[in-house]
Amino acid sequence: MRKYTPKNDVQKKSYFSDRFYVSPQTPKSEPSSDEIYSADMESLQSNFIILDSFIEITELVIFINPEDNVKVLTFLRDELEYDMLMELSAIDYIAARGGFEIFYEMLSLTKRKRMRVKTFIRQKQPIESVYSVFKMANWAEREMYDMYGVKILNHPNMKRIIMPDDWYDHPLRKTYPLQGDEAAQWYEVDKIFGKEARDIIGPENRDSAMIDRYDTKRFSRLGHEVEYGVDITDGKEPEHTPLGYQEEGGVPIIKKLKEEESIILEKRR
Repeated sequence: MRKYTPKNDVQKKSYFSDRFYVSPQTPKSEPSSDEIYSADMESLQSNFIILDSFIEITELVIFINPEDNVKVLTFLRDELEYDMLMELSAIDYIAARGGFEIFYEMLSLTKRKRMRVKTFIRQKQPIESVYSVFKMANWAEREMYDMYGVKILNHPNMKRIIMPDDWYDHPLRKTYPLQGDEAAQWYEVDKIFGKEARDIIGPENRDSAMIDRYDTKRFSRLGHEVEYGVDITDGKEPEHTPLGYQEEGGVPIIKKLKEEESIILEKRR
């Protein structure tokens, strides 16, 4: 696994602000300020240890111990009418706090309320699967493992869901380079053709800003499309292709854009 090092120079910084800028906190209020949340908190506190709680942007947020995650979600479903688990994932706080913050986004259709359940685990600390409570956790927990490396206990199929099974490291960790690393550059070449073909094919260019002017599909240059297979290596490019945002045989009720008939307004009407 890649050594966790300071993140200052690993990923690109935004051109308009510091990547490590900490935005101001949104206002928080006590759960007692909302009648429904107040009643929910009384029930939760009588059955579990609630480490912290507050209302943020009209949503109740509670912090629990990681070993209580299955019991709390079961209680929310069976006793407090939070009948849907909308989302779950992790947040990488390895550099700042040495682990991950895990969150579960709950929704009550009858109460028309949302509740976010949060807990914190150390970097290599596993957490129990909530698949037995909400079936949607199946793929979400696999994605959390795949992208962050969070180990899930008692999951029915704990394997990667997006990246190949033999992929090196976990792409959403903050130490993972945005353009991948050496293993990523050579992955497809090694798997398809073998390492002996590296000198012939060369590494994969993973720069998202890279545009190849000799790309014969020309997806990156609207209005300069080239038919597939046309040889333009001599530098000669075809005449400008009029812009069109609807393919032939598209939606009949939508008028097809004709660039030569379009007008660019100099100012708003």
